[in-house]
Amino acid sequence: MSKSYPQSICVFCGSSSRVDEVYKAAATEIGDLIGARGDMLIYGGGRVGLMGLAADATLAAGGKVVGVIPSFLQHLEIGHAGLNELVVTDSMHERKRIMYERADAFVILPGGLGTLDETMEVLTWSQLKLSDKPVIIVDVNGFWQPLLALIEHTIGAGFTREENRGLYKVVDSPAGVFDVIGNWHAPEGDLKAKWL
Repeated sequence: MSKSYPQSICVFCGSSSRVDEVYKAAATEIGDLIGARGDMLIYGGGRVGLMGLAADATLAAGGKVVGVIPSFLQHLEIGHAGLNELVVTDSMHERKRIMYERADAFVILPGGLGTLDETMEVLTWSQLKLSDKPVIIVDVNGFWQPLLALIEHTIGAGFTREENRGLYKVVDSPAGVFDVIGNWHAPEGDLKAKWL
């Protein structure tokens, strides 16, 4: 990847605090790494759950943080008030668009339906050649194994092409994320082949 530093790292992760400590530790670790490198965290703007932990750790380590949150969630008072920038959007769709446009790479930590939605959309954009940015799934404690098995199932059933395994890389912990970003090569292939 030829992008010069600092980079904008978009992290998708859960907003729940009712989760295992191993997932919370991973969110803090990715924030520590982003901040220590002088990179910028782009994320969903919340102050709760893994989202809040990643943001707080990035700020504590000297990094910048941009949150992007829809107004209805901001009005529920879950927006983070201590960020370098908080972008308030009119919709979830606009939130994702801004995050995708401002990011140089995507890191997926454990999360729920919202994290799945964001992950599937960015992978779809990559498949359709709308994005060639790195997508790294951080498989903390095997959390993403069911998703990875589902993707393999869609390949086996003929709905997803085998080369689309190259749309993302999987690491076991946040420590492996930046090696993947530094060595990222977007998969090649003819878009028309998707339908043939």
